[in-house]
Amino acid sequence: MNDKKTKMIKKILIANRGEIALRVIQTAREMGISTVTLYTDEEKSLPHCTAGDESFSLGSGSLKETYLNQEKIIAIAKSCGADAIHPGYGFLSEKSSFAKLVNDSGLIFIGPKPESIDLMGDKKTSKIKIQELQVPSIPGYHGDNQEISHLVNEAKRIGFPVLIKASAGGGGKGMRIVEVETEFQAALEGAKRESLNAFGDDTVLLEKYITSPRHIEIQVMSDSHGNHFHLFERECSIQRRYQKIVEESPSPAVTPELRAKMTAAAIKITSGINYLGAGTIELILDTDGLFYFLEMNTRLQVEHPVTEMVTGLDLVRLQILVAQGEKLPFSQADIKQTGHAIEVRLYAEDPDNDFLPSIGKIKKIGKTSLRHTRLDCGYVDGNEVTISFDPMLAKLISWGENREQAADKLNLALNEVVFLGLKTNRDYLKRILTSKEYREGKTFTHFVKTFSEQLKPKKKTKEEMALAIAASLFNKKNETLNQNITQKVDAWLSLIGFRNI
Repeated sequence: MNDKKTKMIKKILIANRGEIALRVIQTAREMGISTVTLYTDEEKSLPHCTAGDESFSLGSGSLKETYLNQEKIIAIAKSCGADAIHPGYGFLSEKSSFAKLVNDSGLIFIGPKPESIDLMGDKKTSKIKIQELQVPSIPGYHGDNQEISHLVNEAKRIGFPVLIKASAGGGGKGMRIVEVETEFQAALEGAKRESLNAFGDDTVLLEKYITSPRHIEIQVMSDSHGNHFHLFERECSIQRRYQKIVEESPSPAVTPELRAKMTAAAIKITSGINYLGAGTIELILDTDGLFYFLEMNTRLQVEHPVTEMVTGLDLVRLQILVAQGEKLPFSQADIKQTGHAIEVRLYAEDPDNDFLPSIGKIKKIGKTSLRHTRLDCGYVDGNEVTISFDPMLAKLISWGENREQAADKLNLALNEVVFLGLKTNRDYLKRILTSKEYREGKTFTHFVKTFSEQLKPKKKTKEEMALAIAASLFNKKNETLNQNITQKVDAWLSLIGFRNI
């Protein structure tokens, strides 16, 4: 994206797959922009393959040979006459080398400038910049000296518990929480080994571990005309294995005064690095109401629909406007936070068996009939879920006038949105949404671990088990019956809360 130059985008290649590809197509179509999708040989039956105006195969092989093959993706974009590339999230979305290659190829990268990706993508350099901007950051060590003895001394200086984090990483890889000094060296060696395997770099940083934190993030959007906006906060504290599963806006813990301070800090960062496009400033909030910079994601987030629900803004549309060099058509005062929105991520996994991933054919996907609910899904009936990609099946989002209404509506919508044919976390999400702890706003990052007993499945009555077994047998023996009967069986299973079969 070149500052202050306007170039209307007519065709976008989406360098991604699944629900985010469909999401970009939706907005592009509304804007009169053609789209190009990519797919691998094993994805030919997935809806994103044919949802765009054109589609091209990436062939078969590893991710390095397909969705991470920068040169192949650029070649396809140029061959079909695309003006721009939208990277979605994951894959190449935060690879500065890809952003630079797109720009150098005469195409528009719908994302930030490569130097911003580099600066904020490295935990070490980003922390140094944040300190220069005088934004609160967690006490820690981000230096070059990686000698074990030096890191031990730094950990003692910070004070236990400490958090060891891979400097180049994310997603929980290369991360260890160390409660006492005697456990530090073994944890350090494990973190370095994991970081080297995952990212090719064993550099780590140390941070003071906040014992009961909330994960708060500020959605930001900047254009090439010097305008930097925030779109308020999302709380993403409920996680498993450092991956978010429930997100909401506004946060039940953030007061108007605290919100003003957090959003001001976010704007200080985006203006201080001359940011461009959509991004997220991630913060840690402690029990005393103090917040600290955690990291910045220089892309669109999985949970962006939550922000769209409460602001009424289309974030993908804003990304495209910025990429074209346009001035964003509002002021900060125009952006309002209305009502409450909650998103849950539906995964192909078994939460009652250590979140073990599941694979198989999806027999049927249920649809929600409730107003102000949204299902972002990259699958249709009959698709296979494999181990080749992330196990997230869909995102279900609800909006209500307040938090309680949004949670109630989302819980009802989960009754309808079934994925028959494989195990999912649907029932587990329902347990979270209806738990006393969630309703009281005790949404700390250790929620899943702390309330693990409360979140276990309740024993079913003999009557419920009999109904579930009968329905299961009926479903298996009568797969050729008409759709109306099948839907009744599915609804029956859903209403009694039986695990997907």
